Amino acid sequence: MVRLFNQAAIAAALLSLASSAHKNVCGDNALKPQYKAPNDKFPIPSNGWRAQLIHQGLRRPRAMVWDSKGALLMTEGAGVVYFNVADNNGCLSLENKIVLVNDTENYNHGIQMSPDGTHLYVSTPDQVHQFDYDPSTPSISNRKTIIQNMIDEDHWTRTLFLSSKSPDTLLVSRGSWGNWDEAAAFKETPRAQIRSFNISLSITSSPDFIPYDFPTQGKIIGWGLRNSVGITEHPQTGGIYSVENSADHIHRMSVDIHIHNPGEELNFHGYLNGSFPEGENFGYPHCFALYDPTLIPNPGTLQIGNNFALENKDLINDETCNRDYIPPRLTFMAHMAPLDIKFDVSGKRAFISFHGSWNRPENDTQGYKVSYVEFDSQKGEPLEKSTNNSAIIDIIRNVDSRNCRETGCFRPAGLLWDNHSEKKRLFVSNDQVGEIWVLEEGNYKYDEFGNEIDENDIEDQPSQTEEDVPAEASTSSPAMRVFGGGVGTEGWMMIGFSVLASFVGGVWFIVA
Repeated sequence: MVRLFNQAAIAAALLSLASSAHKNVCGDNALKPQYKAPNDKFPIPSNGWRAQLIHQGLRRPRAMVWDSKGALLMTEGAGVVYFNVADNNGCLSLENKIVLVNDTENYNHGIQMSPDGTHLYVSTPDQVHQFDYDPSTPSISNRKTIIQNMIDEDHWTRTLFLSSKSPDTLLVSRGSWGNWDEAAAFKETPRAQIRSFNISLSITSSPDFIPYDFPTQGKIIGWGLRNSVGITEHPQTGGIYSVENSADHIHRMSVDIHIHNPGEELNFHGYLNGSFPEGENFGYPHCFALYDPTLIPNPGTLQIGNNFALENKDLINDETCNRDYIPPRLTFMAHMAPLDIKFDVSGKRAFISFHGSWNRPENDTQGYKVSYVEFDSQKGEPLEKSTNNSAIIDIIRNVDSRNCRETGCFRPAGLLWDNHSEKKRLFVSNDQVGEIWVLEEGNYKYDEFGNEIDENDIEDQPSQTEEDVPAEASTSSPAMRVFGGGVGTEGWMMIGFSVLASFVGGVWFIVA
């Protein structure tokens, strides 16, 4: 089939594709991802956002915090590292790396800083440790175990969250013992739970202090939670939210439904001041969140976001799952693996890192992106109803997520807002290939080829009618109009060279 193209438009497109798909404020010093094909492209930001790769070569960077002088601390590998953040007219980089704790301590995820910047909290799979922290050196000292006895066989991360509304309250999330943990159905089982602990220095610094025993102490904030890795607090209302990684390999009534159900969850846990019920049961391991009711057997009257049972038996069935257990506030597509959640300062948006699926077909991978959910900032609640399973708005995603686990790609883990700059910048760790990205919000726009548009040059761009755009390029995502379908820059460059050979009498022909 032959398509006619406006000569100027095609020439501009080829020029565009010969260069990077993004404008970068670092110029020739810009870092480039080291992924292997088919994922060897920059992840694509949405209009209104710019993405900048500022560091690479790390070993599994996960959660991040700021110290009081604006330095960045993070868990890396199994230790803790320190960086200065350099800003050269918007070109960011991480410099002066200092290893605060070497990678033999198994600090694999959770990290928090006290509000006054003098104490650092880090978790292993079994314990939470408190350190004295000196930002001027920088250095840590006087390690003390404050919570212990959390070892599991499968889910190894222990997310930490320090409340700003309820000072000295530390939340700790502990996942289930494997994919299916039958004992988690009992409240006395200290797994698949979020608990809170009073870590006031008046308590933990006492010479008589004995570390909290996670199985028997602390206050249960929520249970029946398979693996709620991300925890946050609404900045206006103080409401506690978590994002849940739901179960794999699920069957309902002997039918395999695992590709699309159950969904991942956004759960609400009330307030730490006791003004709303805490310690509710969210259903795991017997009740799960329904993402798509059309893809399960015998859905009955179940809707998106309802709880459902795996078998409709006398004690556990769809009715009891919705009567006796708390449903999610929102339900996301299965296996997207949310690992972190952070509100912006206004409380109008909750940003979520979706690490990406492993329990889905390679041609139907999901996640591998950072998205947000819109909130009512005064009520501290999502704007969308719980029956809406498309409430997330993407701000950055991969060009192609096939074979991500084997070849490497953008797999976001930790999120951290830049509270040391007036710019709206979100730091993102990519633990799979050891990167740190910064997403900056602003008046950034992209053409259909994924290139950032310079507003000053808009008048110089050739016009292009709808008929000029190839049908394959017409998708819902502006950037994906070029890169969708597994065709990256290299593939389009080959097409471009073929096009150059097909120029006749000022008219371009593409044979497809």
